[in-house]
Amino acid sequence: MNTELLTHLLQAAAVGQALISLLNLAIPGILRWGPDLERLPLLLREVFHVHKWFVTITLVIFATLTWRFAGLMAGPHDAGEASLAGWLAAGIGGFWLIRWVMQWTYYSWSHWRGLPGRIVVHLILTLAYGGCAATYLVAAFRHL
Repeated sequence: MNTELLTHLLQAAAVGQALISLLNLAIPGILRWGPDLERLPLLLREVFHVHKWFVTITLVIFATLTWRFAGLMAGPHDAGEASLAGWLAAGIGGFWLIRWVMQWTYYSWSHWRGLPGRIVVHLILTLAYGGCAATYLVAAFRHL
């Protein structure tokens, strides 16, 4: 894969992560979790909201760093820059690979079975997570 194409794929991943971060903030409303969250003990409800915000912030950081340094991640440069870019790409790629695996192995199929809209969202997110993992890991392995 050439450096220019990989740079564009990384920029697309950055945009995708920014969109997923917004989705992460909106998901309780989209899935109408308000009443369920209100029934949780206060500590669990607070932990849920703190984690929601920190996952969102993490994705915004990934998106921002990727957008800014996509060219550096996509191609080898001097040894120090290449090492940092490779490690960053590997870390973000690993994050998305684990998220992709969890999408298929952790969540119960009962959440979307028989619900065409949720099946479509599940498939779109699976492709997005897998695409991010693949893009970042390709970039990481270019720095070996």
